[in-house]
Amino acid sequence: MDKKLVEFLIKAKQATYAGKGAETTSSRVKSHDLIYKDGDYMYYDTYLGTGKFAGEEALWVKDAPFWSMNYIGRVTGDCFSGDFLKEALLRVPENKPFRGPEEYKAGEYVYLCDVSGDFEWFHGRETISYKGNEIYECVFHGGFVE
Repeated sequence: MDKKLVEFLIKAKQATYAGKGAETTSSRVKSHDLIYKDGDYMYYDTYLGTGKFAGEEALWVKDAPFWSMNYIGRVTGDCFSGDFLKEALLRVPENKPFRGPEEYKAGEYVYLCDVSGDFEWFHGRETISYKGNEIYECVFHGGFVE
């Protein structure tokens, strides 16, 4: 894994959705789109929906698509907090820079993320529980593109 590329990806994730970054012009009707650029690197996150959602994050190097991750998720219970999800996603780990950390807790909320694979080819699932009841789930997969 290229350390500089991973550092860029983490900064990009923290500056866009998780960091409450500004959306750019929608690429499709009612899509939410966020872009982050730095030198030869560009990150693009686009998704549809809110309580039930699907999207894609992608990374370009020198204007060539290099890496991508698709995700789909849904709120499954009461007391979901988008702010708590963003808090967890801000803590994206360097060794698995896909979603959030393996575990993050704040108050009555618990975020869990289980990933198989590596940066080249991976899949995973994240959940949020509130007072011991699962209230959110998201599955994701991705890897290098050519």
